[in-house]
Amino acid sequence: MSKDFIPAAKPIIGDAERDAVDAVLRSGMLAQGTEVAEFEREFSDVLLDGRQVVAVNSGTAGLHLGLLAAGIGPGDEVIVPSFTFAATANSVALTGATPVFADIELAHYCLAPDHVASLVTERTKGIMPVHLYGHPANMPALRQVAERHGLALFEDAAQAHGARLDGQPVGTFGTFGMFSLYPTKNMTSGEGGMVATADADIERTLRLLRNQGMRRQYENEVVGFNARMTDLHAAIGRVQLTRLAAWTTARQANARYFDAALDGVGTPEVADGAEHVYHQYTITVPEDRDGFAVALREEHQVGSGVYYPIPNHELPSFARTADLPNTARAASTVLSLPVHPALDDEDRERIVTAVNTLAKAGG
Repeated sequence: MSKDFIPAAKPIIGDAERDAVDAVLRSGMLAQGTEVAEFEREFSDVLLDGRQVVAVNSGTAGLHLGLLAAGIGPGDEVIVPSFTFAATANSVALTGATPVFADIELAHYCLAPDHVASLVTERTKGIMPVHLYGHPANMPALRQVAERHGLALFEDAAQAHGARLDGQPVGTFGTFGMFSLYPTKNMTSGEGGMVATADADIERTLRLLRNQGMRRQYENEVVGFNARMTDLHAAIGRVQLTRLAAWTTARQANARYFDAALDGVGTPEVADGAEHVYHQYTITVPEDRDGFAVALREEHQVGSGVYYPIPNHELPSFARTADLPNTARAASTVLSLPVHPALDDEDRERIVTAVNTLAKAGG
């Protein structure tokens, strides 16, 4: 690849993050401590209207511990999308419960409420929508399904930092909401996750589960995990949080540019009342999506990503049979273009020219 290759994703790490890490290293206090506590407070204030937040060492750990804290376990079912990263279903399976795979709405790639309703059984205990690509799921409709059947709502907001629906932040609709801090997310701590909840009992259980079942040293109340976030990671996250709003604005501006300029491919739709934060800018390429991606890279030096080529229910780890036509269509046609804040005017123009050229040529 030439040096002007445009990557699909680009973590932005600067001197402020390095200085924050150095300060923690100089302090000698590296494990979960004051940096983590401050990061939890700031994350809550900035993104979650004050809802309590518990920091953990990965997004997957956040989902897993959140489900355990909510009482999910063997014999239970939780309805999840098949069109998402495997961590969503994995977290359910890790509790001993069964993930039940539902179809999506093609407009926004999030859970289809009507199909979710058709999958409810006497074993169903919860619904876990994913705010995929940074677009909020249809929470009002899913809430209606949940309330009709007495189910809990759990939010996988791994890709949706700052997204809102009718002014309400994602992560505040359900029993808990989880945000990932993996390097390619809209903000990062290097690795980590945040779990938000308004339930004091769930919050307390989360804090126990992440730290070997302890709130006080050597007073283990339950069997727990080592899922702590370090102060090193929290220090990075605190700096990134101060930049998130500007980065989100840049992502949205990039998306508007693509919306107006791309031709011959399907561009993302945004629901009424939704604020999309564009973790991914995902187009649809109806024919030979994979060849289109190769040509973007090899002929135009533009990176892209397919999220996700294999639906979860078809993975060897689950190997389920399910009739999910929208999921199948999305898995074969979606392609995510670079939308990260590091793009400049020349990058955007190159991406548009490359996509339009390939679309006009039929891929």
